[in-house]
Amino acid sequence: MAGIKRYHVNEENAWSEMVEAGDFVFLGFCVGNVGESVEAQVHGALDDMERRLGEIGLTLESVVKVDVLLRDPWNLPILEKVFRERFAGKYPARKTIQTDFAHCGGPDGLHVQIDAIAYKK
Repeated sequence: MAGIKRYHVNEENAWSEMVEAGDFVFLGFCVGNVGESVEAQVHGALDDMERRLGEIGLTLESVVKVDVLLRDPWNLPILEKVFRERFAGKYPARKTIQTDFAHCGGPDGLHVQIDAIAYKK
């Protein structure tokens, strides 16, 4: 389809970092500061998301839905604290899921991944 744009396609792992389709933008695997504290990783994931959105002229304010993957669900209060800071009352709909990551950093590496949907208009 000509109306779909894919950004930063990873051929080796068969995924795109960001896909624009109509009025929506889909972001997958937003991560950052892997190996640091959970709070730093949440900030890092949102920084990654913000950077990608910035490529197409959007901000975190355009995010309408997120799926958050957490290694330890007891870190939810940390996630919520960072979301309050970063989204400043304009919160996206959110689903949080506990998962073990199959990531090269092992148990001390990746603790947070965020996927998102943003609205363009």
